Amino acid sequence: MRALLAALLFAVAPAHAHKPSDSYLTLFADGHTLRGQWDIALRDLEYAIGLDADGNGAITWGELKAKQAEVDAYALARLALRVDGSECRLEPAEHLVDDHSDGAYAVLRFAARCPSESYHAVEVEYRLFFDLDPTHRGLLRVDRGGDTTTGILSPERPKLDISAQARSKLQQFAEYVREGVWHIWIGFDHILFLVSLLLPSVFVLINREWVPAHRFRDTFWDVFRVATSFTVAHSITLSLAALSVISLPSRLVESTIALSVVLAALNNIWPLVHARRWAVAFGFGLIHGFGFASVLADLGLPRDALLLALVGFNLGVEAGQLAIIAVFLPLAYAARRSAFYRRLVLAGGSALIAAIAMVWLAERALDVKLY
Repeated sequence: MRALLAALLFAVAPAHAHKPSDSYLTLFADGHTLRGQWDIALRDLEYAIGLDADGNGAITWGELKAKQAEVDAYALARLALRVDGSECRLEPAEHLVDDHSDGAYAVLRFAARCPSESYHAVEVEYRLFFDLDPTHRGLLRVDRGGDTTTGILSPERPKLDISAQARSKLQQFAEYVREGVWHIWIGFDHILFLVSLLLPSVFVLINREWVPAHRFRDTFWDVFRVATSFTVAHSITLSLAALSVISLPSRLVESTIALSVVLAALNNIWPLVHARRWAVAFGFGLIHGFGFASVLADLGLPRDALLLALVGFNLGVEAGQLAIIAVFLPLAYAARRSAFYRRLVLAGGSALIAAIAMVWLAERALDVKLY
């Protein structure tokens, strides 16, 4: 039972649940020249070096321009490109601003001055924000004309050999599977929605009261229906959004995700829905899929590379979700008849989840910072 409480507290401890920190690094390599474009979130740069000179919460083009030299020095000092083992000198070339699904980004275009006029092997070493945020990821795209290679840079894997021979499709696919697992595990709003649906799964609803289930088989199939509905739903919208078939405003998506957590948690305290919780999971799963898709959509991959990333990322999300269920469900079933589970885990845990999600909902809907 203590393990179950620890798992629940671990899930609800993080206070922030917005889109994880990512930057988008695109390299253009033709064997002779090497240049790049780096999109970095203004919110991340504000945290690292400070951009908002007047402290009014809005970063203007003038404020960014005044700090441009500092931004260049900060970013380029944390990126290294090597061709055939020799390091290139990175020089800023152009500065822009672009909007991604989660806000404004500084766009740094740069040229790489390399020792040789032609090259075969290219290595990327990336260290941006790793000292400030270990969950940060650098999403890499390498364009060689008709060929595209992708990669994900993290504190555990800060270097990538992006030579055509070294970056197989299988390696790229495996990276996106790993990142799918990682994103569900750090996507605390998605986790709390799933946990809210799992908490009452070891009960049946009789006269609007939770009664412990008699057979594990019944609990298993209830969880199977809920998890499958959630999986199918967010897979549909993840695919449609990543392929740019459907697009919804990020603020609407993030607010609705927070609302889904609130409603799922409150349903555990004042139960209205049980037998058709799979339908609730499906309905809100459609919205959660848009949240998962933002990373892949913003990377701007060509259709063949996007399909590879989409399938791998989606499989990773499902694997991460199944791992959470595999740990939680046996513990919950074993503890279902105890007052500890009913009062502290189900009622207390649901109330805590609802409170956290209400803060998220207010922040996202009103675009304010409450803590």
